[in-house]
Amino acid sequence: MDSSIAVVPMGLGHLRQVLDLGHQVFDTTTKPYTSWSLTAVAEHLDGPDNACWVALDSDRVVGFVLGSMEFEHRDDWAYLEWIAVAPDMQGHGIARRLVNVCSEALFARGARHIVTDVEDRNSASAALMTSTGFVPAATVTLLVRPNPDEAGGEQPLPPMSATTRHDLIRRGRLSVEHPRR
Repeated sequence: MDSSIAVVPMGLGHLRQVLDLGHQVFDTTTKPYTSWSLTAVAEHLDGPDNACWVALDSDRVVGFVLGSMEFEHRDDWAYLEWIAVAPDMQGHGIARRLVNVCSEALFARGARHIVTDVEDRNSASAALMTSTGFVPAATVTLLVRPNPDEAGGEQPLPPMSATTRHDLIRRGRLSVEHPRR
């Protein structure tokens, strides 16, 4: 773990670097309904949850996490939605520190559970989440019926990302069964 990296609450001054890092790290081609955007960041930054953090190497944002107390209209469940670490800084414990500080902030705000989801091919993120106390709780399968009259209608969509699932849930187009307490 690199102790020279400071983890601090995200502020407006970090916005440009957070957006740029997100564009560098996130594969937006796996998101058929949404993409990484200023809106995605602003909605989190504007919230009262104190769950947006950045990792700084001097003045450079080398990682961030965005969380909120919004998950499926439940006020006791939180959502850790976006996390990224610059490729040249991965493997130094930065993501773990970000997950832990975000989780601590969400639990302090009253979360009984924190939900996150990881695209099934992202084994590094899955390993991080399980090593920080997250456990598999639900599986969601996106079923797609292409229009046979459309050119390329037989092409399957790429796997759905965490943000896509969250956005579909928010819009009421997808439901998730929660584990029993």
